[in-house]
Amino acid sequence: MLKGFKQFILRGNVLDLAVAVVIGAVFGDVVKALTADLLTPLIAAVGGKPDFSAIQFTVNGSKFLIGDFTNKIVAFLMTSAAIYFFVVAPVNALQARRHRGEAPPDPTTKKCPECLTEIPIAAKRCSACAQPV
Repeated sequence: MLKGFKQFILRGNVLDLAVAVVIGAVFGDVVKALTADLLTPLIAAVGGKPDFSAIQFTVNGSKFLIGDFTNKIVAFLMTSAAIYFFVVAPVNALQARRHRGEAPPDPTTKKCPECLTEIPIAAKRCSACAQPV
């Protein structure tokens, strides 16, 4: 029983997943720090106020705390922008550079001329409309 558990734990995909979770958690902290320590003060320098939590209005005795919601939206947008511009865009550029000059893979599907459904290249009839291809 312990032998099977040991094999399960030492499989590559389990270890890879564990490493990815740990790195993801640490990277989340880095992105939060980038947002809170660099981007939010930059907005404060331009806009004059980094914290919107005091903004609210009252209707029939009910308080609507739109400032806190605004803070969360701004944090989400800044975090998303940081992830896109500092992770996604550079990785996409590296991937494009790595695959530059390679021939694209041969297509495995084609469109049915009758109903425009994607069908395998070797198909003789469309699976959606039964039209001969």
